[in-house]
Amino acid sequence: MKVKVVLEPSAEGGFTVYVPSLPGCISEGQSVENALANIQEAIALYLEPVEDDWVAEENALIKEVEV
Repeated sequence: MKVKVVLEPSAEGGFTVYVPSLPGCISEGQSVENALANIQEAIALYLEPVEDDWVAEENALIKEVEV
């Protein structure tokens, strides 16, 4: 899956990076490369399901799909 990210220079140095399609998914890094590595980790954590976030009905099927 590919998503677009926005890198903005920080006043303190380095970059702030966020994902417009994932509200609240934000990170930072001292270089572009570092900021991109950090946002990749943030995206993975953002998309990781947390079982406490949902409760499926007893007869529900749970499947994984690739996006």
